[in-house]
Amino acid sequence: MVYDVIVIGAGPAGMTAALYARRAEKSVLVIEKETFGGQITFSPKIENFPTHAEISGSAFADLLLAQVQAQGADIELDTVTAIAKNGDIFAVQGEFSAYEGRTVILATGAKHRMLGLDKETELVGAGVCYCAVCDGAFYRGQKVAVIGGGNTALQDAILLADLCEEVTVVQNLPELTGEKVLQARLRKLPNVRIITDAKVTQLCGEDALDGIHIQLGAGMQQRLDVTGVFVAIGQQPDNEAFRDYAALDDWGYIMADERCTTQTEGLFVAGDCRTKAVRQIVTATSDGAAAALAACRYLDAQ
Repeated sequence: MVYDVIVIGAGPAGMTAALYARRAEKSVLVIEKETFGGQITFSPKIENFPTHAEISGSAFADLLLAQVQAQGADIELDTVTAIAKNGDIFAVQGEFSAYEGRTVILATGAKHRMLGLDKETELVGAGVCYCAVCDGAFYRGQKVAVIGGGNTALQDAILLADLCEEVTVVQNLPELTGEKVLQARLRKLPNVRIITDAKVTQLCGEDALDGIHIQLGAGMQQRLDVTGVFVAIGQQPDNEAFRDYAALDDWGYIMADERCTTQTEGLFVAGDCRTKAVRQIVTATSDGAAAALAACRYLDAQ
């Protein structure tokens, strides 16, 4: 079968794209390699998405998936390894099968870089966080640490300083690397301390985080008693398989604006895998709608 639209990735961007394409009466296949819902499934609570005062990430993803399936989209669990365009048809190669579509929407997302420590996965949502905007309010009045020294880490620390009793910024380099204006703002905050040339070596706690161990430049070990750690050491997209058809920037993100178009006709992109300033659920769903509508216009013009 040749689908009108193949969506690669089933996070909020991909599933919104599938929803819009189905409502436009296009045949749709969604291919997901791991978890329906993407990164948001790891968030214990969402409080900043319109219509939901409070909902878990997994419940949010379940609702999205059910809505897309109710609209009649086909779903496949597979890892896409390559795409190719033959005339007006895209060939999408997966590990288990091959698929064909008249258009393709790339919604592969981006993963937060992890510390790579024991217990990190188990403590996600129980003290280990990757988004201060999403989860910062849950640590109001508590002591937390921000890992990283770039712009994102500094912005996270400034935001958390308004909510938390104490914020410790841990940077593995001898100095912070974020913008000077952010550094200046951060250093003026009375409840923020900065530790440079230090590496997180251990996450403490069983069911919930109760501290971290850091190794200082001289090899000394120090324990920080924190109930939350916000990891801000960058994100990592997975777009190499599409490089021949979608231009990537120096960090591996697909170069596209709010129109969600790429250099290849019929190939569109949505969500965190593209170049953008803000990566939130609402911006991902916005991209999904824009990409699907662009794909539908392309199809209708054929």
